[in-house]
Amino acid sequence: MKDRGWMEPIVERVVGQILESHATHLRSEIVRRVMEELEAESAKAPSTSEAGSADLARAVADIQLGTSQREILGALLDTSSRYAARVALFVVKGSHASGWQGRGFAKNDRLKDFSLDANAPAVGRAIHDSIVVNAPSTEADSRFLEEFGTPASGEIRLLPLVLKDKVAALVYADGGTDSAGKVDAGSLELLVLSTGAWLEVNSLRKQARKEPSAEPPESHPPAASQASPAFSDPFASHAPSHAMAAVAAAESAPAAMAPAAAEAQHGAAEMQSAVAAPETAPLDSLLSAQPASAAATAPVASAVAPDDQEVHRKAQRFARLLVDEIKLYNQAQVAEGRKNKDLYDRLKAAIEKSRTTYQKRYGNTVAASASYFQDEVIRSLAEDDISIMGANFRR
Repeated sequence: MKDRGWMEPIVERVVGQILESHATHLRSEIVRRVMEELEAESAKAPSTSEAGSADLARAVADIQLGTSQREILGALLDTSSRYAARVALFVVKGSHASGWQGRGFAKNDRLKDFSLDANAPAVGRAIHDSIVVNAPSTEADSRFLEEFGTPASGEIRLLPLVLKDKVAALVYADGGTDSAGKVDAGSLELLVLSTGAWLEVNSLRKQARKEPSAEPPESHPPAASQASPAFSDPFASHAPSHAMAAVAAAESAPAAMAPAAAEAQHGAAEMQSAVAAPETAPLDSLLSAQPASAAATAPVASAVAPDDQEVHRKAQRFARLLVDEIKLYNQAQVAEGRKNKDLYDRLKAAIEKSRTTYQKRYGNTVAASASYFQDEVIRSLAEDDISIMGANFRR
């Protein structure tokens, strides 16, 4: 071993020289391999925007799973709470907005029956102008803020839930009393819009299953006992006391009255039904009402009998709602189908399902003589260009 002692420093020197000459290359190789692994893992995970879009799509799907007003509105609050620290729903009757449920408040149970002050600037604008209101807390209901706390951001948001061109409810949202709370305004607006569309479509589909033919014309306002609402009522306990007084006044009115008085009696009877029957939904009066004006539907030939005109208008509106639903939940497919002119192939399942629903409702009525659903598909989905539907679409 002593004879080999002279070799050790030589070996150390040679090994050191070799390692030093390869050190730079080894460092580069290690960095390259690590970066490749990181990039591969990053590609597997969705980007922030993709994840956000996917979450929003799931939120809309959660709302669409509801089959009753209670389920749908509950899902609206649950999903909205993902995009705002505090949310609450207030049902609107006339100029009154009464609390139903809330999420994220320290006193959620206190929201029930809490009446918002319609004279508060933000509340008044949301109800009367049917617009989304983003306002400083100074324009909110001061009693509400005293009871539940002023948001740290100093801003509140009110989103009207519109059914048949009327504000049926308000969704209140804010960032909470914690300064870290945020509000995703765009997502909230989409959820409220989706809820309104789904409530209307869901109502019409239920009516279609129950009533395969058009209902007879209503020449007289129906009595409260004759009302047959389609949904159970999440708001039945929230009818303000003045509604009962209106009902009593209507009942004492003379049989022969002016048209305006008759209309008021009709509205009172509907309200009486909502108060008297625990399972009656006040939103049904909007979901089953006629369109606010002739502009709400395409014109119907004046030569058609008045009773038949009404059936035609309802059929047109039903077709429009069904096609609007297809557009709302298939936006990507609609865009691609228009671009590649194969829209029917991409949306065949959705179109034919809705067509079946339409036929069950109006296939055996006077409206069957018109092609309202088919025309709406071409007008709304294909933008009046039938070639966009593709070769497999038959007029």
